[in-house]
Amino acid sequence: MNYHPDCILLVGHGSREESGNEEIREFVAQWRARQPRWRIEVCFIEFAPPSLHDGLIAAAQGARRVLVLPLILNAAGHVKMEIPEAIEHARAHCPGTAFLYGPHLTACDPILAILKRRLRRAMNALDMPDPTTTGVILLGRGSSDRAANGDMAKMARWLQEEGDHELVDLAFTGVTWPRLESAVQRQVRLGMTQVAIVPVYLFTGVLIERIQEQVARLKQQYPQVAFALGTHFGFDPGIFALLDARATSDQQEGAMLECDGCKYRALAEDDHLHDHSHTALPAGGCAHGHEHHHGHGHQHGCTHQHN
Repeated sequence: MNYHPDCILLVGHGSREESGNEEIREFVAQWRARQPRWRIEVCFIEFAPPSLHDGLIAAAQGARRVLVLPLILNAAGHVKMEIPEAIEHARAHCPGTAFLYGPHLTACDPILAILKRRLRRAMNALDMPDPTTTGVILLGRGSSDRAANGDMAKMARWLQEEGDHELVDLAFTGVTWPRLESAVQRQVRLGMTQVAIVPVYLFTGVLIERIQEQVARLKQQYPQVAFALGTHFGFDPGIFALLDARATSDQQEGAMLECDGCKYRALAEDDHLHDHSHTALPAGGCAHGHEHHHGHGHQHGCTHQHN
């Protein structure tokens, strides 16, 4: 049976910096050019239109099957709570449309390949690209979700095992630790004379700008150390290829959404809680934390014209 969706809805996080939102829109335009037969739409969780709710309702117009793909690198609250809640809401208002939920861009070989390319470019920017004297720092957003942070740790380990660098550390820009300054301090103490920082970010935005400012300060603080800052993923061909694979994989209509059946999610929904971090769980429990704020009005209702 052919399970290819009538519409693919990419869900971006959204940025306070409009250039980040424009980059996502340009990414979608490029993906449409790669796949001209597919109907590909985009929406944002916050900071930019269309909203998640409006994007789902619009995607359902004239579509029997909508595949929702999070354009997000870690499985924190947005992926585990907010998007599934919005999908359930859309299902209730668009009963003629089947909504399928694909996985986010988690730790996997295609993402590892992108990190390797980003690290290679950062090393080439150094005057002496010697892995024995160059520490590597993977720099992620940070989350209250231990699984999301664990994915970052997994990729750091993979990068170390499959590369020539003996020292590969992990750092975060917020929420959790260690922070970039601490990771750099550790690497300098361990004798590294060069540090390659690889941001694990899809698109530009406020945080990318802050990282650039941080690295500028670190260069002043450690004048004896050579720093190389990698770039965010942007329009890397590996992201397009990964999304191609996600869009063409068989998505069963009865497939579980992220955290479907999780009693903690059910409790959060009952209380309308949007920060439900639970780290001490029974075996098999679902651990996720979440921070976000809702403030949007909804227009409900779908019309379908299926041929």
